[in-house]
Amino acid sequence: MCFALEYSLIIICKHLYPVLFQILFFAPLNNVVFCFLMTCQGDHTDPMRVLVTGGSGLVGKAIQHVVKEEGGAKEGEEWIFLSSKDANLMNMEETRAVFKKHRPTHVIHLAAMVGGLFKNMKYNLDFWRNNLYINDNVLQAAHEVDVIKVVSCLSTCIFPDKTTYPIDETMIHNGPPHESNFGYAYAKRMIDVHNRAYFQQYGRCHTAVIPTNVFGPNDNFSIEDGHVLPGLIHKAYIAQKEGKPLVVWGSGAPRRQFIYSLDLARLFLWVLREYPEVDPIILSVGEEDEVSIKEAADAVVQALGFKGEVVYDTSKADGQFKKTASNAKLRHYLPDFTFTPFKQALKETCDWFVANYDTARK
Repeated sequence: MCFALEYSLIIICKHLYPVLFQILFFAPLNNVVFCFLMTCQGDHTDPMRVLVTGGSGLVGKAIQHVVKEEGGAKEGEEWIFLSSKDANLMNMEETRAVFKKHRPTHVIHLAAMVGGLFKNMKYNLDFWRNNLYINDNVLQAAHEVDVIKVVSCLSTCIFPDKTTYPIDETMIHNGPPHESNFGYAYAKRMIDVHNRAYFQQYGRCHTAVIPTNVFGPNDNFSIEDGHVLPGLIHKAYIAQKEGKPLVVWGSGAPRRQFIYSLDLARLFLWVLREYPEVDPIILSVGEEDEVSIKEAADAVVQALGFKGEVVYDTSKADGQFKKTASNAKLRHYLPDFTFTPFKQALKETCDWFVANYDTARK
């Protein structure tokens, strides 16, 4: 049963904010589904002042490249890339101060406590608490300085562990995430709750993107704490230097969709400028481009020219077997977007890592 409601708050917000309300939001309440016409298409015409939190990380550096090297910025726009040196975003006063200093009109929120499978398994409480603090502080500070739009970055690990595939944007809250990183996953899920609540109460047009496994130049190549692909690249590099086997943790069977950081950066700019919904959107290659960890390891071996033996240490946990995501919503909006082929993107990443080994995060 579904009731179309004209919400009085929306009428007020139409006058307070330059917003066109056009998104259907389904909120179950007492076994009744209410349909709220919830849009978010701003008509902001002045040049944007964009603040990027986590601006020194993998995706932040990719956005810098697209903005500065590919002409992604429009005339008159100002882009500010923050790092942890500029403010501790777990501290509300520091967060508020940096937002008041820069007075952004738009925000891309990338800052987070992140890590690979084994770090997540060990520190679930820290991932939960620290990411909650960061996200709440950033969104509240953005509200206080009247930011028009915040685009936050989530992860496919937020989806339920027990689910049907492919997963899509409607399934975020359908069950508990995988136990290996539940702290991080639940904290990231709460951004979706934040965004809906800021829209309902204040008419704020904040949204979030859900990328699949991101990789590229400027990644964290730590073997212990990094994600699977940069970790494999680093291990293969060392194994080649030392003439030892490449040891891959786990069976190699789990499957992942990988998105190149530069492709993700280009999509971030589209979301910031044009995506009209409060509801999040998955940014991913198609289901047909999903690869196993073994296939990824083989591609790393090829990209680096590794000639040694590859061994799989099955005493190490595999983590979630797969989290195949649908990019149907993205393709509805951008049917002609072209992703960089996986092996080409991986070769560019490996070449960057080798050339910048001494200064790369590891």
